[in-house]
Amino acid sequence: MKRYDLRHLKANFLTRMGELVKSSQNGEVSQFIFEIGDFSSVEKSANLINGLNSTLLNSIKFNRSDWIITVKKGRI
Repeated sequence: MKRYDLRHLKANFLTRMGELVKSSQNGEVSQFIFEIGDFSSVEKSANLINGLNSTLLNSIKFNRSDWIITVKKGRI
C-alpha cells in the first residue's frame, strides 16, 4: 500500500489524485490524505475514484481539517 499526502495542494488535489490512481497497478491499494474546506471535496474525490473504475474502500475524517481515503485500483 502506498500513502500520498496531498494536503499541500489545498483544494487542487483532485488532479494529482487522479494521476496517481491512473499510474498505479491494477489491484494496488493507495491512501490519500487531503485537506477539506467543506465536504464537497470528499464527494468529488469519491466521484473521481468511481469514474476511474476503482473502488473507494474507506473514507474517514483524520482530524479537524484533513480527510483520508483508501482506494483500490480496479473494481472488486
